[in-house]
Amino acid sequence: MSAVQTRTVAADEDEIRLDHWFKQHFPHLRYGRLQKLLRTGQVRVDGRRAKAGLRLAAGQAVRVPPMDDSPAPEKTRNRVSDEDAAFMHRLVIHQDDHVIAINKPAGLAVQGGSGVSRHVDGMLDALTFDAEERPRLVHRLDRDTSGVLVLARNRKAAVHLGKSFNGNSARKIYWAATVGVPRLMQGKINLPLGKLPGRAGERMAVDPKNGKRAVTLYSVLERSGNRLARVAFWPQTGRTHQIRVHAAEMQTPILGDGKYGGDAAFLQSEDVPRQLHLHARELSLPHPSGRGTLHLVADLPPHMRQTWSLMGFAAKDEDDPFEEVD
Repeated sequence: MSAVQTRTVAADEDEIRLDHWFKQHFPHLRYGRLQKLLRTGQVRVDGRRAKAGLRLAAGQAVRVPPMDDSPAPEKTRNRVSDEDAAFMHRLVIHQDDHVIAINKPAGLAVQGGSGVSRHVDGMLDALTFDAEERPRLVHRLDRDTSGVLVLARNRKAAVHLGKSFNGNSARKIYWAATVGVPRLMQGKINLPLGKLPGRAGERMAVDPKNGKRAVTLYSVLERSGNRLARVAFWPQTGRTHQIRVHAAEMQTPILGDGKYGGDAAFLQSEDVPRQLHLHARELSLPHPSGRGTLHLVADLPPHMRQTWSLMGFAAKDEDDPFEEVD
């Protein structure tokens, strides 16, 4: 057992969460034990009590109480099958020293959960390539949503990318097919969202009283009569299922979104796939290297290409569809 220590946060640990800092330095320490040390004030940052989610700054002093100083077990990488490794390699749409981006298929979860055994996080070791670290997730997409998913290749890049996603510097454009055409061709949806109680899976709803702010810009790009529309969405906030709930609230649910649109989210046609038609088409954000802007575009998934072809929709990018949306 070690004595009380005071450790200085290193330059490359700037903005790391306190609990993540402990996980890196003391991998044996269970999270519940860390929480108790924090509650009782045995862990302090610059002499003050702290919470697990505190973002540390380079140069800060962390008081570390006596810890088990037995050697940490050697880290082993997850074994990824050759088939899954080849699958992940095919998804890559961008790679540099700081970032990897993939075009996530619809139906593939980003992280594991109840009943989910195959997911992006479990196959990230296949994308390590020549780096010492495995890539890190910095944001999420719903399991049934396809499109651009960005991965950080090191901790410093993860911090920078996390700031972009948590702030207002990441521009995320989604393409969707909606059942019905929004009343206005362009507009802003400003409806707060909250989580519904219950055990029927994660589900959100408009909650004017207790919900969190949720704002989405939209622009109708094309329409097939009054039956279907190709719509671009630009979420200004990042709430769970935000676009899906907002689209349903306009009485134009996203095609295939039975969770929020019910039967109204499906067309009575055997030629139109019954999958969710929501795709993270485009992402622009400051490059974590500090040089320029990272701009990424992901091709449509097969089921949306099929619908686009049936409806005669264009599969190309337009001029900025939000130029006049306020």
